[in-house]
Amino acid sequence: MNTEEQSITHAIGSAEVHHSDDLPWYAVRIFQNKHKRVVTYLQDKHLDIFIPQHYVDHVDASGHIRHELRPVVYNLVFVRKTMTTVEMHGIVAQSNLPFYVLRTERGGRTYYEISAREMQEFQQMCNPDIAMRHYLSETEARLKPGAKVLVTHGPLKGITGRLVRISKKYFLLKEVPGMGIALKVSKWCCQQTDD
Repeated sequence: MNTEEQSITHAIGSAEVHHSDDLPWYAVRIFQNKHKRVVTYLQDKHLDIFIPQHYVDHVDASGHIRHELRPVVYNLVFVRKTMTTVEMHGIVAQSNLPFYVLRTERGGRTYYEISAREMQEFQQMCNPDIAMRHYLSETEARLKPGAKVLVTHGPLKGITGRLVRISKKYFLLKEVPGMGIALKVSKWCCQQTDD
């Protein structure tokens, strides 16, 4: 396991330790292929980080096929809000790395906060061992039509999202700032909701 993989594994592990709290999360956009450096910087500031990952097969230098976890996207990480907004602004300002926290409006100073419940559901859906999953860009997710639902049966019971169709199959779509994830679900396990 290389240093980047260890860093990412540690980042996911640190996020999963605190599922019982109600702290919101920030979405952090990274530029110029500086994923590893930004993750290391945020970890050095003792922040809890979540990085969506999936399994990728690749051929190594010796010609063997390797099955390993890699980030779904290299320009987005999620950070738990364990400090005040002013302190987070300071962490961003101190860095000379190319990243920023997504904001509620362009040019504003207010960071967009993802509720603890929404983030916990998103993390559950990002489990790399789950099959029949699609990751979508924020724009692709926004354009998918579908009703808001609550899953009432099965392994996704209690999770909310939108019931959408992809390749003639039903999926539960969960959106967070920067991306969306869709998991295969039976429409009979979903109940429409207005929340």
